[in-house]
Amino acid sequence: MARIPIALQLYSVREDCATDLEGTIKAVAEMGYEGVEFAGYHGRSAAELKDLCASLNLGIAGSHVGYDTVRGEALAETMAFNKAMGNRYLIVPALAEEHRNSPAAWQQTTASFARIAPDVEAEGLRLGYHNHRWEFEAQDGQIPWDIFCSGTPASVVTQLDVGHCMRGGGDPVAYLERYAGRAQLVHVKEYDPADETTVVGKGVVPWDKVFAACERVGGTEWYIVEHERYADPPMVCVEQCLRNLQSM
Repeated sequence: MARIPIALQLYSVREDCATDLEGTIKAVAEMGYEGVEFAGYHGRSAAELKDLCASLNLGIAGSHVGYDTVRGEALAETMAFNKAMGNRYLIVPALAEEHRNSPAAWQQTTASFARIAPDVEAEGLRLGYHNHRWEFEAQDGQIPWDIFCSGTPASVVTQLDVGHCMRGGGDPVAYLERYAGRAQLVHVKEYDPADETTVVGKGVVPWDKVFAACERVGGTEWYIVEHERYADPPMVCVEQCLRNLQSM
């Protein structure tokens, strides 16, 4: 079974990126990360980002893009930028409340993704969505993640954030199995009910079972570390996450 490489979601070190993007990404590569997932471009061109990652032998695992940037006339520009950068995956990282505050809202959002996905796929790219905890919290007896996943085509990537899933009461292994083959990008985030600053490998996530499901049925191409709340400086935390993940 092919080994799955490890990337870092750069939102994890967002303040470092804002002050020194090139130096931060270089440090991430030196830690041993094999790729990065972008969360904003800090004024750099697609060519600059592509060349930077290539110079460091880093893969581009994906990019988090706003929902508004994949709708209407904005979609063409978003696709062009990411194609030029060398990124295949356009992942919407969050939704405004009006797009997710009821089953009806989720159905409308799901239909929107289903309409957009073929246009993205026609350009050789993939559209996806990244969950937070609320996708697993019932609304009128329905689980939003089920509404979304069951109503979108298989080409839409379900970027499962393991920590958020568990914080919302979901079972990440069960969802990887339920929507098999759609978790090309998995966010490796820890869950600790008592401490949101806990680094990967030190909480209660059953990582052995998660990784087995990713390898068996997830279709997973990248493990992407994301760490958002800190007991130590962010760069220290993401290195701790990587070392713990490597040891597992």
